[in-house]
Amino acid sequence: MKADCYKVNAFVDKTLGFKGNAACIVPLDEWLPDAAMLRLAKENGVAETAFFIRNPEGSENAFSLRWFTPDIEMDLCGHATLATAYTIATQLNYGHDVITFSSNSGNLAVSVRDGLCTLDFPSRPPKPARLPQNILDSLSIKPKEVLLARDYVLLYDKESDIRNITIDREMFDRLNIDPGGVVVTAPGDSCDFVSRFFTPQATILEDPVTGSAHCSLIPYWSAKIGKVEMTAHQISAQGGTLYCRECGERVRISGRGEVVKKFEINFG
Repeated sequence: MKADCYKVNAFVDKTLGFKGNAACIVPLDEWLPDAAMLRLAKENGVAETAFFIRNPEGSENAFSLRWFTPDIEMDLCGHATLATAYTIATQLNYGHDVITFSSNSGNLAVSVRDGLCTLDFPSRPPKPARLPQNILDSLSIKPKEVLLARDYVLLYDKESDIRNITIDREMFDRLNIDPGGVVVTAPGDSCDFVSRFFTPQATILEDPVTGSAHCSLIPYWSAKIGKVEMTAHQISAQGGTLYCRECGERVRISGRGEVVKKFEINFG
């Protein structure tokens, strides 16, 4: 059996040369076995593959959505949610501005207007924590402060620290954070804040642009700098721009998508 698959870059910013984060998007009529979806995610070889099914007319949520890395199923993924909504809006002739999903993180809404996708996600404010020693030892530049929500949030003084940090992967991989990771962040030189994101024991060590990490970054930086609306750059090699809004128990994360190609996958 075959299905269409769309490769979509999320959080693209062509004005800055940011390529965003690639996701593969697979529309299904019904769920495949978990093992089959994980196998397809491994074969696709990108940070996330999202699978969705359309729910019956009149359902509270128009679609159900699941996310798989090459290693595990995730509870929440920002860039693949944006990529899925962008695919539905631009490739599948869905005639509504707001696309609603049911997911392992509850109901998620994405608005798509004039090419800009806005995710309505849960807020996950980080709290002070102690960093495991092997992660601390693996970092070429040590953080000034450590916080924790789903992910460890490591705070630095300046953007150059985030750009220059390197990871001793052998030491870093001694800790398995399932399904979270480690985000490093600092004030930005040309935006409100910057970040990079790393996952221990994952096939892909550095995630190019991580929407879900901003569920913690947005409430932190909003309180820190006293702004409700912020612009963030994830400064991986590919890079991405995220337009952020603090909304109390929710956060809004906006960015642009780009369909790279459409192809067929075999799941028989």
